[in-house]
Amino acid sequence: MVGMIANLRTIPRVRLVALAIVAVSVGAIAMAFVAQYAFGLEPCILCLYQRVPFALAAVLAAVALLPFTRGQVSLWLTTACGIVFLAGSALAFYHVGVEEHWWASVAACGGAPSTGLSVEDLADQLASGPQKPCDEVNWRLFGLSLAGYNVLISFALGVVTIACARSLGRKANG
Repeated sequence: MVGMIANLRTIPRVRLVALAIVAVSVGAIAMAFVAQYAFGLEPCILCLYQRVPFALAAVLAAVALLPFTRGQVSLWLTTACGIVFLAGSALAFYHVGVEEHWWASVAACGGAPSTGLSVEDLADQLASGPQKPCDEVNWRLFGLSLAGYNVLISFALGVVTIACARSLGRKANG
């Protein structure tokens, strides 16, 4: 254990932040799949869209971990991850608004009439079954849906990631 901690001290901090981003992002996507397949929580299209920022942040952070990525590029990628998390928070907030009927969804959230499709496209949609409506909440804890928790978690990840990148940038320049 002591040797492992000593090894962590030799890794540049920007790489540790990138490694943490990859771990958190992959963990969030894994939890979404567990909720879907192990607990039967059917995702709507907005739920699926909310997985994209975590995947994008994982890819950006993984690039920051590559051996040829150093210095300002790693800091820029880390900052980009923070911006992606904040965008994910905004998307999750939009989903909460749809769930709470503050506004209607512009996404194809089940039950919306389809136009401009061929007969084959309509047959495929009918065969695949109805889509889950985006305003239907499967699960709540303390009054918050999964989208509500995603707002909080993604916002916190965005703020912390950007703060870490700024702090590391100041140390590198100062």
